[in-house]
Amino acid sequence: MSMTPGPVIVVDDDAAVRQSLKFALELEGMNVRVYESGAQLLAEPELPKDGCLVVDYYMPSMNGVELMDRLRRRMIKLPAILITSRITEDMRQRATRSGFRQIIEKP
Repeated sequence: MSMTPGPVIVVDDDAAVRQSLKFALELEGMNVRVYESGAQLLAEPELPKDGCLVVDYYMPSMNGVELMDRLRRRMIKLPAILITSRITEDMRQRATRSGFRQIIEKP
């Protein structure tokens, strides 16, 4: 069994946010994969069995909670963090039910 941690998978439609997170996480020695949409991530033929997700809430076509629900239906159970520019109580409840461990507000 490998002791190398799985990748951090970043899903955000904002290229600047994606690249900033990738840069910062790679500086910490992490393996990072970036995707511009939930559909792009779901199109991957094989997703890792370990690692974690950092997912934006507000994205075109599919928000972060909808993406997490689809991943869970595919039995992908990676720990996940939701990032958003605006947190509402409804969003917090939906995110928690979908399996997000943390919600972080973007500056």
